[in-house]
Amino acid sequence: MNRKEEIIYAALELASEYGLKSVSLSQIAEKVGIRKPSLYNHFKSKEELVNSMYTFLRKKAQMDVGITSGPDTFPEDKSLGEILTGSISVYFSFLSNVDMMKFLKVLYSERSISSVAAQIMLDETDRMISATKNLFYALVVHGKMKNENVDIAALSYAMTVHSFVDRQMDMITAGLSDAIAKSELPKEIREYIHWFCEWMEVQ
Repeated sequence: MNRKEEIIYAALELASEYGLKSVSLSQIAEKVGIRKPSLYNHFKSKEELVNSMYTFLRKKAQMDVGITSGPDTFPEDKSLGEILTGSISVYFSFLSNVDMMKFLKVLYSERSISSVAAQIMLDETDRMISATKNLFYALVVHGKMKNENVDIAALSYAMTVHSFVDRQMDMITAGLSDAIAKSELPKEIREYIHWFCEWMEVQ
């Protein structure tokens, strides 16, 4: 682990304990065992550190799950429902990465008061929408899905899944569920996929 990664993990631990807004660069430097001026050799500001944390943890979680293939590489013998269930299962596995989950809990708790946290959540939502559009257009090309209002279908699908994820995160915080932590798809998402496929699958 290099110094930059040490700083990121130290910041993550402190933010998980005290909240992102309450953690100072001085506290982070002290936890790493360096002087505050040395920290500026790696990150110019707290905002840059938080954004780097997001990029680093996201990439690591993707690598751990094995997200490397594009949206058009799914097996031809799978149904629309199987493909959509598989893609959301991979996303849940990505979210269930221990460090990513820790970071997301911090973001969810502070996005209403922190512009940095809110922007990262917006970026993650935009990534989900973009990935869903790419997947849906590939599904249309491969004859798996109807070519009807694909952009709107992708947007509504992505935002619905996003709302399910929000609900699961609230249930985890409330101690009522650990579905994401176990990479399990909640019953509601499975039912929604079934309903969506009845509407959009090519018969």
